[in-house]
Amino acid sequence: MRREKILTIDDDPDILDVLKLTLEENYEVIQANNGKEGLSLVQSKNPNLIICDYMMPVMNGREFCKAMKKDILLRHIPVIMLTGKGESKDIVGGIEAGADDYLTKPFDPETLVARIKMILRRTVLSLDANPLTHLPGNTSIMEELQHCIDDVKDFAVGYADLDKFKIYNDNYGFERGDEIIREVARILIKVVREKSPEAFVGHIGGDDFVFITQDPVIDEVCQKIIEEFDKTVPSFYNEKDRQSGFIIGKDRQGNEIKTGLLSISIGIVSSATHKITHVAQISESGAELKKFAKNIGKSNYVRDKRKA
Repeated sequence: MRREKILTIDDDPDILDVLKLTLEENYEVIQANNGKEGLSLVQSKNPNLIICDYMMPVMNGREFCKAMKKDILLRHIPVIMLTGKGESKDIVGGIEAGADDYLTKPFDPETLVARIKMILRRTVLSLDANPLTHLPGNTSIMEELQHCIDDVKDFAVGYADLDKFKIYNDNYGFERGDEIIREVARILIKVVREKSPEAFVGHIGGDDFVFITQDPVIDEVCQKIIEEFDKTVPSFYNEKDRQSGFIIGKDRQGNEIKTGLLSISIGIVSSATHKITHVAQISESGAELKKFAKNIGKSNYVRDKRKA
């Protein structure tokens, strides 16, 4: 059974030892000595919960919490702040920075474990999100699409997924594959929100994403997504594969094939060109267009007018 991960951040090695002894029986414990080191571990290890001291060198708990909560892919992670006894300004500062709970030192181990269980349970229940990227999942996607239809304003929906992703996973492993999925999420959020701050980005599952924006900007959005993806993706290959521009793998029938680097395909469904009356109509058209785009063999997008 996979254990939940807890990141503990404190510059006092004795506190780190106490936290590890308290938690390691039930959780995987990751440790850092200051906020800057902790922020790096959050991005690479994706913990389920963080316990962070308020007073630390390099980057204190308040600064750490504010930096982490700015990242849409990290802000869901709950933070318990440790503060000095009676330091009410630290408690207020931590909560204002985004901490979900606090404990004063010295803390009671049983109380800490109880708080952790409560917060993790609450977080799981409150998240309608993909567990890998924490972007809105299928329920939220369906609701957003229905809202767009009911609003009777022109909108465009982009369905995006990766080409040759299975072969990449077979060669590099699922952990590296997950890193790419998270990077695609970051690219989509960055590009889509730059062009349309109120736009919606969701994660259907696996390497399938959806984004909803205004029709006039979606061509530009797709072009920028492709540009950012193609610029980033070589960094996920080793030097040999990057130089050769291909990897050897097996297709779904077990035949050995040579395939190029990962690419991204996007199908666009627009209410500006087609009358949309129900959600299924959007997903069916999006799937068809995306399938057509994948046959082109490189990163590209296709609209319902077949404009590439």
